[in-house]
Amino acid sequence: MRRPGSCPAVRVWAPARQDSGSVADRDRRLVVTSDDFGLSREVNEAVEQAHRDGILTAASLMVSAPAAADAVARARRMPSLRVGLHLVMVEAWPTLPAARLPALVTADGTMRTDMERLGLDLALKPAARRQLADEIAAQFSAYRATGLPLDHVNAHKHFHVHPLVAGMVLRIGRGHGMRAIRVPLESRAVLARAEPGAVLGRALDTAPWAALLGWRVRRAGLLTPDHVLGLAWSGHMTPGRVAGCLRHLPAGLTELYAHPATSGGFPGEAPGYDYAGELAALTAPESREALRASGARSGGFSDFL
Repeated sequence: MRRPGSCPAVRVWAPARQDSGSVADRDRRLVVTSDDFGLSREVNEAVEQAHRDGILTAASLMVSAPAAADAVARARRMPSLRVGLHLVMVEAWPTLPAARLPALVTADGTMRTDMERLGLDLALKPAARRQLADEIAAQFSAYRATGLPLDHVNAHKHFHVHPLVAGMVLRIGRGHGMRAIRVPLESRAVLARAEPGAVLGRALDTAPWAALLGWRVRRAGLLTPDHVLGLAWSGHMTPGRVAGCLRHLPAGLTELYAHPATSGGFPGEAPGYDYAGELAALTAPESREALRASGARSGGFSDFL
């Protein structure tokens, strides 16, 4: 594990132009990530299965979730799995005692679910900002204590797109060796080619904030994907959709993320998510063949620095 300190200089991949026939334009790099690693044994079992038998290359760890210790043990048995930090600032378990986070937690000690009001409180209340900064730092420290290399950082419910939260994550994360971070912006063009005729809702209603985050991340010299897939169909990344995305994989660095589990019914699960279906998508022969045919190089973010 890297010691805390200044983040080393990294190479930032610029989005490849689509109108050229150069070798660089044809270069495709892919990270396939499972979020919520550590949420439950069902999730952890699916991550292990999807990495050993499917196309999964990375997982994002919730350091204080109920099955975090089991996730770390599995990751140590799979050194080829690239693991990063899934920051929890809403809707799950904090790392610090709830008594230290009165502005951030509910009566049962878990993080608040009212994201819009929480965002407003962060803007108006210095105490809330101090508590969140302390919690973010505690999660980075807990991750470092696992001894796992830090491949990447992202956030539960993408809450790091909030401008104030983004500033905290960038400042604190770089002190803990963060070198890559997800910017959740998705191309509708890829989705339309992957599933012609699909009716697409808004992939992410915070897209302007995500665009601002992307500018700040690149200005900080951190690696971020050129393309992210998994927003519009979150919880419903079927085998056909995953294979379709892989068949139409754009040039540059793409992150495709999913939420696999062997079954549902565990604390903290998202209502309506087809967890087993997403595991099937990551292990389906159709997905493996589509990845092979794409010619993409796959791995974790640290493999493309």
